[in-house]
Amino acid sequence: MEQELKQELQRNRSFMKCPIFTESMGKSDQSRGLPHPPHGKPTKNPVALLEFDTVPLVEPSYTNILEARRSIRVFDENATITQSQLAFILHTAQGIQGARGKDEAFTLRAVPSGGARHPFETYIAIRAVDGLEPGFYYYAPAATSGQKRVVLEFLHPITNYAEQITDMLVGQKWAAKSQATIFLSCVPYKAEWRYRELAHRVVLIDLGHVGQNIMLSATALGLGSCCIAAYDQQLCDKNLALDGEDEYTVYAVPIGKT
Repeated sequence: MEQELKQELQRNRSFMKCPIFTESMGKSDQSRGLPHPPHGKPTKNPVALLEFDTVPLVEPSYTNILEARRSIRVFDENATITQSQLAFILHTAQGIQGARGKDEAFTLRAVPSGGARHPFETYIAIRAVDGLEPGFYYYAPAATSGQKRVVLEFLHPITNYAEQITDMLVGQKWAAKSQATIFLSCVPYKAEWRYRELAHRVVLIDLGHVGQNIMLSATALGLGSCCIAAYDQQLCDKNLALDGEDEYTVYAVPIGKT
């Protein structure tokens, strides 16, 4: 048993080390001229268009934001957040500011990403956002590329928010008291198109970039947040209508009033 553990640790350590990308990239779908994967999904269900040009920042000083950022696990379950606050957080995490390259294969966003692949999709479980029905939503950044606006697609209602979110986040009841929980999924082919079998280490690095932007933006708005890596994989994928292979849940971030 001890030997198996040592081997597992060694494999994991090796995965963290930087490989040589040249050979894999030379055989990638990108190098073969195959079209790049889409930057988002087409929306089908009723959508909400959120504006955030005038969202007030409680803390405008970047230095103070860094000093104030903490993982928050206590929320005021009787409060609400505004659509503008939610939209600001989503846009600064995954909003598309522009595109470049052949067929606009590479998007520009507020977070860095290896090869500008941005291999994530964003979903939100909403409990208490002014003017929005509680339920699961999909954030469609490609629908407002280059704009300071956010489009949300309503997926389906949540019958018992506290129970469902607690189950999805493996018993972490505090998270269900937040006003909303952001779920990030990975679409691995977005990165594999460029990096093939070496994509996945880069994807995990990119995930941290997104999580940090969510937390810093929440702090700037005077809100709390906490990044969560412990969740029920099958239940999250099911509730977000993900197939679990070509797209699957990788992160959760409750946000809300403290």
